[in-house]
Amino acid sequence: TADERRAVVERLLGVSGASARRGPARPVELAIVAAAEVRPWRYPPRGELRYGEWLRDAFERGEVPPPGPTPDLAVLVTMARRGNHALLGPPPAEMLDPVPAADLRRSIVTGIPGLLADLAPDTRNVLLTLARAWLTLATGEIAPKDAAAAWALPRLADEHRAVMARAREMYLAGVDDDGWGDLRPAARACADAIVAAIDRLVAADG
Repeated sequence: TADERRAVVERLLGVSGASARRGPARPVELAIVAAAEVRPWRYPPRGELRYGEWLRDAFERGEVPPPGPTPDLAVLVTMARRGNHALLGPPPAEMLDPVPAADLRRSIVTGIPGLLADLAPDTRNVLLTLARAWLTLATGEIAPKDAAAAWALPRLADEHRAVMARAREMYLAGVDDDGWGDLRPAARACADAIVAAIDRLVAADG
């Protein structure tokens, strides 16, 4: 219910991320899904609630989106099934249907415009997420952000490598997304180059 979603968000605001109200904590990313909405699998899947620190400003204003289509659940379900580890209850592979490869690719491509819109305020994470998208579309694998950046580096043109290397270093060091300064135009160029590579993969895939 709407009240339940607000209650979950309020509790998470208190314990998640550097702005946690009860002291700094690790950032929480949570997706709540009704089993009947993803089993049998259908695209786009419907999510009940998504929490992440990138949504904190809206949540603190009292904005809690209603349930609705959540394309990137295709990636999350695939990751959960591959890891197949549950903190409580049956393993994910018993609870979640496999996601067809075409739906996984479609969910990744659908999310790219939203990523680019967030490039200025969240440069590090957007660049690394684009690298992950590129890797998955090229190989079918899903890798951590630092591993995806390492995969992307030798595949980028020379002029884009310093930007991706910086994003990876910031991620590994736990550095917040600041200090890009004069590198912001270069970050945009790097993002555009990755999107162009993704577009070529999508076109080749038909």
